[in-house]
Amino acid sequence: MLKNIKILSFLLVFVFLFSCSKGTTDDDLPQEKTIFETISTSMGYSYLSYALQKTELDVVLSGEGPYTLFAPDNDAFIVFLMENGYSSVEEVPTDLLRQLLLNHVMAGQKEYRNFVTGYFQTQATSAVNDLPLSLYINQVSMRVRLNGSARIVQGNVRTTNGIIHAVDNIIPIPSLVTFVVSDPELYNLALALTRSDLTEDYIEILSVENASAPFTVFAPTNQAFINVLSELELSYLIDIDEPTLKATLDHHVVLDSNVLSADLTDNLTISTLGGELTANVSDGVSLTDGNARTANITFPDIQANNGVMHLIDKVILPY
Repeated sequence: MLKNIKILSFLLVFVFLFSCSKGTTDDDLPQEKTIFETISTSMGYSYLSYALQKTELDVVLSGEGPYTLFAPDNDAFIVFLMENGYSSVEEVPTDLLRQLLLNHVMAGQKEYRNFVTGYFQTQATSAVNDLPLSLYINQVSMRVRLNGSARIVQGNVRTTNGIIHAVDNIIPIPSLVTFVVSDPELYNLALALTRSDLTEDYIEILSVENASAPFTVFAPTNQAFINVLSELELSYLIDIDEPTLKATLDHHVVLDSNVLSADLTDNLTISTLGGELTANVSDGVSLTDGNARTANITFPDIQANNGVMHLIDKVILPY
């Protein structure tokens, strides 16, 4: 009986919020409500409506726009509150709640069919420099996941000032580790960072804001790891001994600095945990290690709350 009630409740929420967009196209009848008005009059979204009002984002999402809102329902808020030790939305500090909600908002109107895999920007800002936080979108077989933690369960609720996509979870403020573990192209890096014999807990270090933050991470892609194993005539990551792996990973992390690609100049020395690198910007942006090996930055400036990450096409070696 309880199961049937929960199913009925979900269907009512689904129909109430999304009936306005079912079967519509861009050329259909104009919408009559703003993003905030749509949320505030939708069954199952009272927590989000209250949170928007508490943080004064109701004014923003009633404005001209256009905006894209990823909308978590009441169930998603309840899970978030329980996991973070809050008994109500009222208990969440307003500044934190505002940034959390802005992490669900993008500038412009992004249709569901136009989502592609890659890094984008939200309206939330990093604690280290007030730059927009990045959002990793993974689109596989028309299924869209956001920062590896939330999935779009229904899209394209059109409003007068943008569009709403319903999501099944709150999208947390991202740390550098968020992007490492959610981007499939960084799977080998995640394996390296979490190897059980390492004496350094890189995941713990790069997950939080601590005395060594902000961090800059140069993140080798999967192919970069495949190439370096071939270069070293090894078969698997586990074949790299722990001292060498740690020294290698250290060469990809900069402490106390959020180094953006625009900060790099020719022959600039970058001091990592493991040693020095030399930046080159005359033909793209690249880094040269002590072995005269050059790694190109293939995607720069992925901004997290505790630092910035740049994707590179070669693993930097310590010796």
